Amino acid sequence: MRQGSLRTRFLMSLALISALVSTATLLLVRERVLIHVREGIAEDLRNSEITFQSFQRQRETTLEKSAALLATLPPLKAVMTSQDLATIQDASTTFWNLSGSQLMILADRAGKVVALHSTQPWLTPDQAQEAMRNSLTRGETRDWWYGGGHLFEVFLQPIYFGSEEASSSMGAIAIGYDIDHQVAEDASRVAASRVAFRYGKSLVVSTLSATQNEALAQQNDEPSSRGSGPREIQLGAERFLVSSVGLSSEPTPLVTLTVLKSFDEATAFLESLNRWIVGVGVAGVLAGSVLVFFVSTTFTRPLAQLVEGVRALEEGNFAYPLNARGGEEVAALTTAFQRMRLRLHDTQQQLLNAERLATVGRMASMISHDLRHPLTAILAYAEFLSEGNLTETQRKDFYQEIRIAVNRMTDEIGSLLGFSKQRQLPRLSEGCFEDVIEWAIHTVKVLPEFEAVTIDFTPGNGCEGYFDSDQVERAMLNLLFNAGEAVPAGTGRIGVSCRRVEGGVEILVSDNGSGIPESIRENLFQPFVSFGKEKGIGLGLTAVQKIMRDHRGDVTVERTGPQGTIFRLFFPATA
Repeated sequence: MRQGSLRTRFLMSLALISALVSTATLLLVRERVLIHVREGIAEDLRNSEITFQSFQRQRETTLEKSAALLATLPPLKAVMTSQDLATIQDASTTFWNLSGSQLMILADRAGKVVALHSTQPWLTPDQAQEAMRNSLTRGETRDWWYGGGHLFEVFLQPIYFGSEEASSSMGAIAIGYDIDHQVAEDASRVAASRVAFRYGKSLVVSTLSATQNEALAQQNDEPSSRGSGPREIQLGAERFLVSSVGLSSEPTPLVTLTVLKSFDEATAFLESLNRWIVGVGVAGVLAGSVLVFFVSTTFTRPLAQLVEGVRALEEGNFAYPLNARGGEEVAALTTAFQRMRLRLHDTQQQLLNAERLATVGRMASMISHDLRHPLTAILAYAEFLSEGNLTETQRKDFYQEIRIAVNRMTDEIGSLLGFSKQRQLPRLSEGCFEDVIEWAIHTVKVLPEFEAVTIDFTPGNGCEGYFDSDQVERAMLNLLFNAGEAVPAGTGRIGVSCRRVEGGVEILVSDNGSGIPESIRENLFQPFVSFGKEKGIGLGLTAVQKIMRDHRGDVTVERTGPQGTIFRLFFPATA
């Protein structure tokens, strides 16, 4: 995992950069295409308006000429002179058929409708009368009428008796057509767009769907001002660009034509373009990743080997093989690391040799110093025993002193042998810790230097387990010796307790000494660490720690200070 970390960073960096570039390219291309499409739709809307207006002018010109032609026909004038409504209604049918329009209305000189013809009964006579009167009052020749939910474009012409200059008006004729779905479809084809006709705020007809018609009816549609450009609206689930043009003038309700171009249809190809760009981006990322993988491997393999060499050096392996071929920077770094490793190995060997010599010298000095006193005592008491005038009591006392000196020397030598490579694992057997503790206390109490020290033992329940009794006794003796030397003369007190705790057995050894000096607290369990002791070579606590570790237990200092010190031995039940 560590070997591939650098290569992984290369790959992740390339993937991230490629993804960012692809995303930026996609967004930029999309934005530019949207702008281009919008401009194209706006241009199409303007062309559609111009095309429709041209078509509308041609239609209006044709109908105006038709209305003017009908108004000059003598038969129509003759019919208008009859003044009979039924006669005019019946006779005007011929002229309506001749006009080819969807609506024709005749009015007398007072503006009263005398004939009404339409293909569909959308416009009632009353609505026709009102619309005719309004148009004649304004003097319009072209107007928009609205009735029955339908919109009509009508063209009006006065009817004169004789020539226009010499005769007075006999009435007027109006012809027009219904702005129905067919007209909307025609306008849609001419404008190449969807269209909608409005009369004021009312939507009359459009080429949109029913749902879109409902949405468009809620829009406040007004003619687009010159130069304002189309606007975007949302009709249902589809977006449109729209532009509106007014078809009528004030004060009549404004008739508007709304031309709509689907923005979504025009930009539908962007989805395909997006997929292509994403596909190209993904392909580029994969191809680049493969390329970077092979390229980065060339650089990272030597680095990975060098990392393995560093890890091996960390574990103490100075012989891990390294390949420093080539002349690039990595090869130079590998060569420098090899040289550093060789020098470090040589320096380490020199330090180890110097440390061994110093340790041997220190041990020899301390052992010779510590063993000299017991040997002197043995020699002296042995000379006393050689005298013949000794009583039996004196012989026993001298023998006891020699045995104590020999035991002390045995303990010193045993502590040293405990650190040898040939040491044996603890021989575990089931037993009671209290028996070992009591025997260790008895051994200490028989020594003259500890006779004045009070040792209290508090036994507990469940202090049984599997342990090596000899080693545990040695550990207890070392702790008791240390405590006996630390307590004040005459008032020294040592407390020992044993109890069953969660997970094992706990033994506490406390004293009322002055505490462990600050200078050796950090290195208390290291070999040859001692402070102000007249006896011992500084291996007692080290031996205790080793014995506890051999039993998978632990020794800790629970408390130390002017009030005394407490050592805790913990023997786990799993040991």
